Amino acid sequence: MRFATLRRPRRPAYLVRITDGIATPIGRAYERPGVDPLRLILESGCNPARIKPIARPFPVKGASYLPPVTAPSKIIAVMANYAAHAKEAGIAAPKEPLTAAKYPSSLIGHGSTIRYRRRDAKGVDYEGELAFVMGRRARNVKLANALDYVFGYTVCNDITARDVYMKEGQITRSKSFDTFTPVGPTLVPASEVPDPQALRMQTRINGQVVQDDTTASMIFSCAEAIAYLSRFMTLEVGDLITSGTPDGAGYFRKPRVLLIDGVRAEVEVEGIGTLRNRVKVAP
Repeated sequence: MRFATLRRPRRPAYLVRITDGIATPIGRAYERPGVDPLRLILESGCNPARIKPIARPFPVKGASYLPPVTAPSKIIAVMANYAAHAKEAGIAAPKEPLTAAKYPSSLIGHGSTIRYRRRDAKGVDYEGELAFVMGRRARNVKLANALDYVFGYTVCNDITARDVYMKEGQITRSKSFDTFTPVGPTLVPASEVPDPQALRMQTRINGQVVQDDTTASMIFSCAEAIAYLSRFMTLEVGDLITSGTPDGAGYFRKPRVLLIDGVRAEVEVEGIGTLRNRVKVAP
């Protein structure tokens, strides 16, 4: 079973559960600004796998994917979480998790277009990552049971305008342009991911492999990230956390491989899915 947000032409957007190519609607998405149907279901104590349908099931084929979480209270990006990526970026491997904020308005789904203007950024980079969604409110969580707070896992391309953050000296705006957080296609329940630290990841640009590693190479595991972050802030139901990218980021390659107009970006995480997006750059 998978969860996703789907929209058919001239129909409402629904949070759905997917089994054998059939989508069963379990919540209305984008019904009101800031309301996430997955968060509502989880906060009510219901199991999304068992909740009654709110509309007729329909085939996934022909529907468009939207982000599986539509209005998280926050998106937290764990940075420099692979030693080889920290090295290529010219920074020391962190002794504690480094994090940045991404605004929810940057979210898009599988198949949507990454868009920006050339006058706003000239060093837009890909970062293929495993991401996870919180299923329970977490505060001062112990490492041993941190993964019990995860509802599910998905794929993220943590787009970053590197020239912007190098100019500003801070990273939030560079990661929060509209469309700079593609996520999906689906959300895989945590019960179906026995070990999130044993997944192969690949990023491909126009079919060429540019990142290839496993989540075992993370400096800080998903569980460690949850335990650490929950020391300082309450992680709410539906919050999205991205777990860092391996080496091979385009800005540090020679020659550089950037997300320029017409590029096709793919991020694949073993057992989770493949996220595909094209890039459109305006003047």
